[in-house]
Amino acid sequence: ALIFQPDIVKEVSGWEGTSGEMTFVGLMKSLYGDIAIVTGNEIVDELLSSGGMYGMLNTVWLIVSAMIFGGVMEASGMLTRIAEAVISKVKSTGSLVAATAGTTIFFNGTASDQYLAIVVPGRMYADIYKKKGLAPENLSRTLEDSGTVTSVLFPWNTCGAYHSGVLGVATGAYIPYAFFNLISPIMTIAYAYLNIKIKKLTKADDTAE
Repeated sequence: ALIFQPDIVKEVSGWEGTSGEMTFVGLMKSLYGDIAIVTGNEIVDELLSSGGMYGMLNTVWLIVSAMIFGGVMEASGMLTRIAEAVISKVKSTGSLVAATAGTTIFFNGTASDQYLAIVVPGRMYADIYKKKGLAPENLSRTLEDSGTVTSVLFPWNTCGAYHSGVLGVATGAYIPYAFFNLISPIMTIAYAYLNIKIKKLTKADDTAE
């Protein structure tokens, strides 16, 4: 930018000093503050303009608050207690995977953090998968297919808030087009009921553990 677009660097920095000073000031301003680059094209202007870290503060506060809330719920045992009723009704591989997927999606909506939605159900269901003779890869895949991909569908989830803030698109606006995110949990449950790609626990796995 300094070599090919010096005018933009000067506009962002607002500095009249040397090229090195302009670059440093422009970089710092683009990181922490509002910048507005005027090109004459409204769409390009909107794309190149941003609020920096200052513009992301509301999203950051939401993420911090969600992580604190989720941590309290996990540490107090409330999340585990809620899931115990679901676990007691698990009978088959399909129902186990469905319960796991439902739990991760539920945690994405209540704990409001993708990390907690993966870790907490992972801890809760690990022993159950082992008792059912299912390899841990099945649990890991279910957590990814239902926990990771659905986190961006909740506006109050840390992932949903981050994507909405960075892209400048409301969560509700992109949900109808998030085909993969919506279909992935359904396909995971269907595969489990049809016993497709379900890896069984082997004696070698037991020995390794």
